[in-house]
Amino acid sequence: MEATREIYWNVGHGVLVPMYLLALAALGVMAYGFARRLKVYRLGRPLVRTDNLSARIAAALRSSIMQTRVLRVRAPGGVHSLFFWSFLMLFAGTVLVFVQADIAAPLFDKRFLSGNFYRYFSLVLDLAGLLALVMLGALFVRRYLMRPGGLESDRDDAIMHGLLFAIVLSGFIIEGLRMAATELPAGSALANWSPVGLTVAKLFSAASEPSLRMWHAVAWWGHLTLTLGFIVAIPFTKLRHLFAVPANYLLADRGPKGCLSTLDLEDESVESFGAAALGDLSWKDIFDTDACIECKRCQDRCPAHRTEKPLSPMRLVDDLHRVAFADPQQGLAEAAGKDALWSCTTCRACQEICPASVEHVGKIVEMRRNLVLMEGEFPGEEVTAAIDNVEVNGNPLGMAFAARGDWARELGVKTLDEDPDVDVLYFVGCYASFDKRNIRVAKSLIEICRHAGVRIGILGQEEKCCGEPVRKMGNEYLYQMSAAGNIETIKAYGIERVVTSCPHCFNTLNKDYRDLGFDAEVEHYTAFLDRLLREGRLKLKPESFSATYHDSCYLGRYNDLYEAPRNLLGAAGASLREMDASGAESFCCGAGGGRILAEEKLGRRISKERARMAGETGADTLVSNCPFCLTMFEDGVKGASLEEGLSTVDLSEIIASRLTN
Repeated sequence: MEATREIYWNVGHGVLVPMYLLALAALGVMAYGFARRLKVYRLGRPLVRTDNLSARIAAALRSSIMQTRVLRVRAPGGVHSLFFWSFLMLFAGTVLVFVQADIAAPLFDKRFLSGNFYRYFSLVLDLAGLLALVMLGALFVRRYLMRPGGLESDRDDAIMHGLLFAIVLSGFIIEGLRMAATELPAGSALANWSPVGLTVAKLFSAASEPSLRMWHAVAWWGHLTLTLGFIVAIPFTKLRHLFAVPANYLLADRGPKGCLSTLDLEDESVESFGAAALGDLSWKDIFDTDACIECKRCQDRCPAHRTEKPLSPMRLVDDLHRVAFADPQQGLAEAAGKDALWSCTTCRACQEICPASVEHVGKIVEMRRNLVLMEGEFPGEEVTAAIDNVEVNGNPLGMAFAARGDWARELGVKTLDEDPDVDVLYFVGCYASFDKRNIRVAKSLIEICRHAGVRIGILGQEEKCCGEPVRKMGNEYLYQMSAAGNIETIKAYGIERVVTSCPHCFNTLNKDYRDLGFDAEVEHYTAFLDRLLREGRLKLKPESFSATYHDSCYLGRYNDLYEAPRNLLGAAGASLREMDASGAESFCCGAGGGRILAEEKLGRRISKERARMAGETGADTLVSNCPFCLTMFEDGVKGASLEEGLSTVDLSEIIASRLTN
């Protein structure tokens, strides 16, 4: 006898009409639920996220099926992914049953669920169902028994766990009752291909056939009811992430990583800039709040939250969700909390780890823009003073703009005004121009370039702040004014290549300035020097030392530059001891997002926390390649009482000390 089973055993084909009518009704309710949510999304501003659709679809399928973003956190991510894949197999099996029972068999007299294919089909689905139950149990234990700090559970979580568990378990009960009535009495070898179903069947083996048939029918209709309830619940509970998360992968920002929208400040029709109310956000910002699954990964990675500041990226998105779907008249800054908004360092740790591809940073900056441009609010008087300094003197430190190139005179470095015939323009930045500690970094870079035979020039007093700190603080107007001046000056000299020693300058010139017409090639010095090293133009004499390397947020997460700095350290003789939080998971120094301009008044100092992490490696040297990071670590190491055993240096200083002919 051919290996197969009767699909509608005991309940008969008479169930098809009511079953499909009920299914259509459930799908109708689900569609209604999503239609209501769609109206809320449409309250947001227009935003194009359907360009290059084929690439978007491919990326969405890859992220969804392979669970690439979910698996970035291995333990809970692995459990969730295993459950997803097992449930996906169960869904695929249901589709195959539907195709044979309701399309292939009645219309074409074709049956493919038979023979060896059916044996393996049964085995795979049985094991997939068992895996789904085990993974659901593991997720239940984590959420309700182990209860990681910050992971909150509500009605939706209970509904999700309960429905999914009941659906899979009832499927096994149906299978066991059928096998107890048909395969156990006959001693069919096919039963061995459904090991879980066989185990359940043995529990019912003592029951009579009429009793088995009765309970099978009850279980079948119960399973159908649970499945339909699951479909109905999707748009009204967190189950909507089944659709929202893959859609968010499809709608992800495919532009340069970390770019902000550039406001048209000349548009006289615009009455307000930034985001004050729900309608000031884009529709994608609102959709993000529906895609968020409140897994707290962003919160766990947030340096502000981890140092007891009033910012949780997860809670912020949840606050915006509440505004969108419960209180659309509430002001966004009021809902999120101003202290929370000002606490953000824009480090992108939240966005990089988010399994749902939620975009946090842009929302925060949009709310800051409104506070600054429309309300004139800043997080402190020191920030107001720094911004005034940028406007008057072209730097936040309050130094005279005419003194910007003074540090280079003793080195004989010429400005482009004196000699425009250079290989590269060194865009020095504010801290390397005026801060004594960071001036040593600038001098080291000049020494390295000369050693490699690179003709390098600076703008001197013609250079202004790149505008990044004030932009991240929300002052788009001052940013664009500073940027326009720098772009005009650089273009006037016909410069084709720019090198920076500041990751913030690098990211701004290389990405944000493009919207304003800047087209020169821009490199951070680590990538530039790594290339010179590989070309044989930079020759080093390695000297052994122990070091731990800090990945700057704006070099690492924003620009994926991880290998070049490490290559240079290796060439210099470093024995590298990585911090636990390194690479894409690096912990911010605390200066990003314009926080370099602000006093850190809430919670613990982020720089002190990072210095402690560096100290735990046992390395003698904490290496960075960002003036903001170096400045913060100078204080952080002292604050953590580590100055006796841990020195802070910039990578360029190490390279300059290893130069050889």
